[in-house]
Amino acid sequence: MDSIFQRKAEEERIKKEGRLPPGQSLTQKFPVLHYGAVPAFDPLTWDFRVFGEVEAPLRLTWAEFNQLPRTSLKMDIHCVTRWSKFDTEWEGVSVTSLIDAGLIKLKPGAKFVIQHAEHGFTANLPLQVVLQENFLMATHFEGQPITPDHGYPLRGIIGAIPQKTELKTPYFWKGAKWLRALEFSTEDKPGFWEQAGYHNDADVWLEERVED
Repeated sequence: MDSIFQRKAEEERIKKEGRLPPGQSLTQKFPVLHYGAVPAFDPLTWDFRVFGEVEAPLRLTWAEFNQLPRTSLKMDIHCVTRWSKFDTEWEGVSVTSLIDAGLIKLKPGAKFVIQHAEHGFTANLPLQVVLQENFLMATHFEGQPITPDHGYPLRGIIGAIPQKTELKTPYFWKGAKWLRALEFSTEDKPGFWEQAGYHNDADVWLEERVED
């Protein structure tokens, strides 16, 4: 019973800080939600690709990916199923760092980014959102490698950074688990959940859960 009251008190504090989007509830757990089975991972055969509207395609092995510049990020994450988890800590690789390092050189027509994951799963975002500091290709959560059911070895993540309300914040499904590639595109390509009726923009503050 004490834990219920503690959660409610914490939720009220977060709400007063303006960090709880409408229709959401605080969770102190990390629910597991995905479509399909958890894929196997072989570090010797795994690769990560970048293709589409780039000057040159990029392919990295797991060992090479782990040599990339790393970024740490603390943010709040919001699931379309109405749970929110606050002050989560992530570590991984930002897309902007790959551009700054010259590993990715975008063509002028690049306007959207399609995340390609295992099982043919895709998730789409505008390029401007992927280049924000609240999007990361994450390998670690709370100081430990991401667990397989949460997307090991690599997943896209998107959330809200407190006090940075200018950053667009989509629901958490817009970051793909078991990420294998980024496709830069001139046109938007609705992903798995968008094709199933979920909102294409998915702004948490506007409660853009499903298309009208």
